[in-house]
Amino acid sequence: MKLLLAEDDTILADALTVSLKASGFEVEVAPNGAVAEYLLLRQDFDIGVLDLGLPLVDGLTVLKRVRATKPELPMMVLTALDGLEQRVAGLNAGADDYLTKPFDFPELEARIRALLRRAHGASGAATVQLTGLLRFDREARRATVDKTAIELSPREWTLLDLLLTQRDHVVTKEQIVQGWTPDPSEQNPGSIEVYIHRLRRKLEGSKVSIRTVRGLGYLLEAET
Repeated sequence: MKLLLAEDDTILADALTVSLKASGFEVEVAPNGAVAEYLLLRQDFDIGVLDLGLPLVDGLTVLKRVRATKPELPMMVLTALDGLEQRVAGLNAGADDYLTKPFDFPELEARIRALLRRAHGASGAATVQLTGLLRFDREARRATVDKTAIELSPREWTLLDLLLTQRDHVVTKEQIVQGWTPDPSEQNPGSIEVYIHRLRRKLEGSKVSIRTVRGLGYLLEAET
């Protein structure tokens, strides 16, 4: 999924880019409204995330212009302006959702995925099934092995979601800890092996395995 992030706060933009990429998104960053409008109108994106207080061209203006040309493109407003008047203005300008700062990344990701599900249909990427035995339902937050539910902690859930999203590609330890938290001070790569071990045990009988790629990371594979 290709996402346009329009955010002039470089620290926040960098942190969000890292977390979104770890969650499987391809991210393009626009530092101002003029660049955001140019990219949204001339490139294909699956969703746009706009700050309202953008320099050069404000977010509301960008939103209105893009909505007039691409009415089906999901658009989310991400802003510190949390007054009722601003929320109403954003929604009336064509925003599909409105999230105020500060926020937690899991909520942002959940809202983005919800908009994408509505845009592309509730089925599809919302549910992943491998080998006929492992079923992973993002919308219901339910995972089953051979139709039996498995209990996953929040970090185990995020880990399995990341491995499924990036399947056929190696997931690095850096991607995993960034998926757990964008705050570097709270990242602990040393705990990854513990969660990998727990997740392997819970996936027993699924005919899906997590392979350690030495020096690189982990790869989710369907057993033959």
